Amino acid sequence: CLFEGKKHLFENLFIYDKWNWNQQYPVIRISFGLQKSENASQLKEFILNLLNKIAEQYQVSITGKYYYEQFFNLIVKLNQKHKQKVVILIDEYDKPILDNIENIELAKNFREILKGFYQIIKDADEYLKFVLLTGVTKFSKVSIFSGLNNLYDITVNEKYSAICGYTENDLDTFFSHYLKNTDRNEIKKWYNGYSWTGENVYNPFDLLHFFKEQKFKSYWFQTGTPTFLIKLLADKKFYIPNIENIIANENILSTFDISNIHPVALLFQTGYLTIKETNTYGNIIEYNLSYPNLEVKTALNDFVLEYYLSEKNKENTKVNIYKLLYSGNIKEVISQFQSLFAGIPYQWYINNHLNEYEGYFASIFYSVFQSLGLDCVAEDITNTGRIDLTVKINNYIYIFEFKIIEHFSDNKKAIEQIQEKKYYEKYLSENKTIFLVGIDFSKNQRNIKDYQIKTLD
Repeated sequence: CLFEGKKHLFENLFIYDKWNWNQQYPVIRISFGLQKSENASQLKEFILNLLNKIAEQYQVSITGKYYYEQFFNLIVKLNQKHKQKVVILIDEYDKPILDNIENIELAKNFREILKGFYQIIKDADEYLKFVLLTGVTKFSKVSIFSGLNNLYDITVNEKYSAICGYTENDLDTFFSHYLKNTDRNEIKKWYNGYSWTGENVYNPFDLLHFFKEQKFKSYWFQTGTPTFLIKLLADKKFYIPNIENIIANENILSTFDISNIHPVALLFQTGYLTIKETNTYGNIIEYNLSYPNLEVKTALNDFVLEYYLSEKNKENTKVNIYKLLYSGNIKEVISQFQSLFAGIPYQWYINNHLNEYEGYFASIFYSVFQSLGLDCVAEDITNTGRIDLTVKINNYIYIFEFKIIEHFSDNKKAIEQIQEKKYYEKYLSENKTIFLVGIDFSKNQRNIKDYQIKTLD
């Protein structure tokens, strides 16, 4: 609308008196959001149909045997007819690939088709005024934007960090009447926290739905189920509690390889991780990543449980665990977890062997606690080491240590490490009842083999 000169749409906005409205440009708008291609022919046909609709809209005829030829021809024809350079806006540029990410050969095929399509942007450079491509993932220039070296990635550029969300100032300026009788801090806890090296922003989708319904719910998360993401985390034996605090460099965050997907890159690029802190060491930039907010933390962990567990009454079990933790009944909490593990079919373990991985059992505990929105810290740092898991609720503090008995030749119990390292000393000043909880798992039994509890009042 800006490039088309639709001035009336921008009245009272910042750009209104800073734009030359007499200058109008032809705009090619393309979105791959609606495409559902199942093979190469369908994707090419989808692109050709889009190009022909745009040509009809501008009343130009385009020629060319291949889809990329017609794309180039459309750009040239629009430039010639309007005597102006052309603007190209492409949304969800990577969706055909991501929709088929579990079918690697088809995804690679689609990548090559799109590579040929996007190459035209470089070839048609002299006819173009402005180009914007948006998508979920960042494919390397070699894989999909080969030769297209005039694109500028603004994902983690501080100047543009607030363009995809609402700032605190936006809330005060435009939504003040919706904020009456609401808990501003709770809104911030649920929907704020996204950061791309600049000011933290709110998720617009969540915020608008919250203002409409006035209920704290996972609105954005419910728009899509990250089944492939959770499957990838399981296949890579990713330790779920690590999501709380990840350190990554630019290389991990800025590339996406179909054949070898890095879980952290996918978590970040799909919005389940955000940048909390940036540190520079010489010419190396490191990012501290974590969940952006409560919505993502609780909803993602709940989906982890959906994938890992087949327990039909999972929600009832979670509620029971919350009540038991709140009342200090840790023995029954452990009993509830034993039921959860016992409910997982044997066949589930055949291909993935997750029962041999200590992080799997610990991840179930962690995800249950996080899906309940509890004050939960994984790898809790003390001056003598790291606590596997700490949970605070009501007047109780629970310190968990996990161990797979088949991995150790000694007979030491998990609780002995808590006692030897004196992890509990960190919390003695809080004047709350502290439970030291050692959990010994058996990979053969695929469940809790033994546990020990000690109470410090």
